[in-house]
Amino acid sequence: MSGEILLSRDGDIATVALSNPERMNALDKRMWMGLGAAIRELDADESLRCIVLRGAGEKAFAAGADISEFHAERANAEQAKKYGQDVARSMRALSECRHPTVALIRGACVGGGLLVASQCDLRICSESARFGVPVKNLGLTEAYDELQGMMLAVGRAASLEILLEGRIWGAREAYEKGLVCRVVPDADVVTETYATARRISDGAPLVARWHKKFIGRLADPRPLTAEEHDESFACFDTEDFRTGFAAFLAKKKPGFVGR
Repeated sequence: MSGEILLSRDGDIATVALSNPERMNALDKRMWMGLGAAIRELDADESLRCIVLRGAGEKAFAAGADISEFHAERANAEQAKKYGQDVARSMRALSECRHPTVALIRGACVGGGLLVASQCDLRICSESARFGVPVKNLGLTEAYDELQGMMLAVGRAASLEILLEGRIWGAREAYEKGLVCRVVPDADVVTETYATARRISDGAPLVARWHKKFIGRLADPRPLTAEEHDESFACFDTEDFRTGFAAFLAKKKPGFVGR
């Protein structure tokens, strides 16, 4: 039985769940394709303000790729390249999504699961979460598109440590490496992750999208253009700025509309 991507909605917060319970949410081809499709669908939704990405159940975020399908889908370099193109499209959909994304991590977050979580903007984990990319034990490399998010999150030295050693490590080390931004007691991780999503969604949505764009652009060494500099002041012409400014003066909570 193959896995699936479960999509749910609570107002302006969407949840995308990786579900393959018999294999600790390991990602098979159907799930990779479904993940990309779900994120692209949500990206186009103007009413959305935040996406939570999680594993179904409590045992795992995702325990890597589903090795059971390798003999049929990734048996040689030619097959693996085609498969990798599907993976890359889903990774890009997640990393380039205009809405803020938060990974809720419980249990195992290893291999491809760790690399998927790395594409999110924020990562919050439980104290018992476990991390690692032990593909060296399979004689496999992770492709460039798969590694990019982890490299941006933890840097060159830590990325090499993770890949060359291939060991499994805990939540505190994940925090020290910069892979997760917060470690929360197991009983509180769901509540805290959705509270974080709510704080994000309560802000001006255009501002959240702009900040994602600006931070991503600053990682590019090319000089900023005049048009890009000008865009950093465009918020002053929005209805949301006028709403937020008036609410601040009146000591009220603003009701942003995304215009």
